[in-house]
Amino acid sequence: QVRLVESGGGSVQAGGSLRLSCVASGYTPSNSCMGWFRQAAGKKREGVGGFYTRTGVRGVHDSVRGRFTITEDNAKHTMYLTMNNLEPEDTAVYYCAAAPVDHCVWGPIDQRSHIYWGQGTQVTVSS
Repeated sequence: QVRLVESGGGSVQAGGSLRLSCVASGYTPSNSCMGWFRQAAGKKREGVGGFYTRTGVRGVHDSVRGRFTITEDNAKHTMYLTMNNLEPEDTAVYYCAAAPVDHCVWGPIDQRSHIYWGQGTQVTVSS
């Protein structure tokens, strides 16, 4: 059974930092796309960033470029989202997602590409 489990969310003040983790089990994402998404209250879920595990090619959404970074530890089957200079607008539930690369036709930052999803972790940024 494939599981993605996020952790690391919490409450911070504007300008602060958090690092989210996503651990994959029952699944070896050696040739996959993986991504981070978020959904604020009353809004649609949106892509934050993602990458291809085999090539390492990655990208982030314009709204977080320069502040958020995606990294991974392949040995631990873990993906990270490091978030710096957080803003109140970053408040949302953050989800990680993954899929075999053959399914990633829309790219890793498009939720249509992904099959497996975590349960989400809340990030709250206060002003």
